[in-house]
Amino acid sequence: MTPIRLFLVDDQALVRAGFRMVLDAQDDMSVVGEAGDGSAALDAIAQTRPDVVLMDIRMPRMDGVEATRRLLRDPGPVEPPKVLVLTTFDLDDYVFAALRAGASGFLLKDAGPEELLAAIRAVHAGDAAMAPSTTRRLLERFVPDLPDAGAESTTAARRRAAVSRLDPLTEREREVLEAVGRGLTNGEIAAELFLAEATVKTHIGRVLAKLDLRDRVQMVITAYQTGLVGRPE
Repeated sequence: MTPIRLFLVDDQALVRAGFRMVLDAQDDMSVVGEAGDGSAALDAIAQTRPDVVLMDIRMPRMDGVEATRRLLRDPGPVEPPKVLVLTTFDLDDYVFAALRAGASGFLLKDAGPEELLAAIRAVHAGDAAMAPSTTRRLLERFVPDLPDAGAESTTAARRRAAVSRLDPLTEREREVLEAVGRGLTNGEIAAELFLAEATVKTHIGRVLAKLDLRDRVQMVITAYQTGLVGRPE
């Protein structure tokens, strides 16, 4: 098994050392580099080509939000790494900005080793490292006026237009999109729909391509906007 290649970005050397100690002890992980700010990270990541970047949010020179935005904005011919944001504050404005920039999830810095390792493996496998409860709060922030099934006139027209976006999808792809909208991981979707995880990943890739979506966060929002999943209470 090829180890997951990891890159650490944090302005505190002791934090990086602690993460490295935990991660390098794993048979399926290898730390290939580290940096103390976003600017230095961009140059080093281009050379080391990691699979997953653990990105601190608040750093000097260039913060994690801008570094994530630049890293994922124009990746070129090489697939960019997944970004897992590290933060001290649960779902603050910086975290929202990083998720908008394309981060695959976030983790609190005081998370335990098992939670850290599970988040890295989830992000590497194509899942988002966010609990369903967090997904709900993301929706409340990203989409403050999701269409309501009982609304009339303009809202009804918006709903019809939103639903028509799903026309390119097959029935199976709609089922996968709905499951992602409920916050299920690839493994959970596979078990529920009696599919192989590799098949689930293929369906997700097709949904992203057909609907011109960037990531799972946008898939979740689309599932709510089109009514595949009920709006947040």
